[in-house]
Amino acid sequence: MGRSVVSRFDVVCIGNALVDVLSHEDDAFVARTAVERGTMGLVDEARSNEIYAEMSPAIEASGGSAGNTAAGIASFGGRAAYIGRVADDTFGKLFTHDLRSLGVHFESRAAIGGLPTGRCLVIITPDAQRTMCTYLGTGAELDTSYIDEAVVEAAAVTYLEGYVWDPPPAKGAVRHAAAVAHRADNRVALTLSDPFCVDRHREEFLELVEHDVDILFANEHEITSLYEVDTFDDALQRVRGHCEIAALTRGKHGSVIVHGDEVHVIDAHPARVIDTTGAGDLYAAGFLFGFTHGRDLAMCGRLASLAAAEVISHVAARPAVSLAEWAAAGD
Repeated sequence: MGRSVVSRFDVVCIGNALVDVLSHEDDAFVARTAVERGTMGLVDEARSNEIYAEMSPAIEASGGSAGNTAAGIASFGGRAAYIGRVADDTFGKLFTHDLRSLGVHFESRAAIGGLPTGRCLVIITPDAQRTMCTYLGTGAELDTSYIDEAVVEAAAVTYLEGYVWDPPPAKGAVRHAAAVAHRADNRVALTLSDPFCVDRHREEFLELVEHDVDILFANEHEITSLYEVDTFDDALQRVRGHCEIAALTRGKHGSVIVHGDEVHVIDAHPARVIDTTGAGDLYAAGFLFGFTHGRDLAMCGRLASLAAAEVISHVAARPAVSLAEWAAAGD
């Protein structure tokens, strides 16, 4: 039940601008550094430097949850914009170049002086699980002044990452963006991002989902945590009355998309799992591309699963091939 796009942008994505530093590590590394396996934990600059010093040779690649989603939409051929805060430093220039080279509109001003561009240390263990240790840097200072209202008004969907609820100034910025989007009769989408993120902000997320979010993305652990229930089915029944559309992922078991009385069960697209970093981000990209191009919800789910499968088949959290070509080849 997508809609035709007359806006300048299909989706504007708002989130923490980060450069990912990815390395493959064994279980001994996890024990030695005492990181919380399989989660995203916030760290300060000193702790980030400490973990980085222990890492094996690493790959540096632009990341950030919403940035990855914007990159995925652009890879499908969609019109994406991004709002986030970087510093005028090496990582900031890398992040900016990478998004713009994909055709994503990114004109947020670079911060001069002060904190550096944020980075996310991504530790990939032999089971393909990823553990993320994130230093937000200047991204934590994203505030309302960064919200370009003209861009939000020109986007069919404003997509928010749950991670931005950690720094208070950014929380205010995305609440403002959601209000601007709804005043323009556009939709607002939210990804819950991480179970620990849900634990930190449950009451605010519940209020958002019920009153401000039109499209919700969450995995099984996040949605059961949000409603503090034991089963996926219980969470599904709770969320279906709270927002227009919920797209709920279940790893290798695929996903379920709920819209009122409609329930679409989507199989996972076959993939050889190398690194699960970015799977949820690219799932959202595929879904939102389909949604803003008038595809029905089942097709949105299939495009979402295809995008997630591509990104988990290699290291790094953005597509390695054109998703438009991948989708065409799969037709």
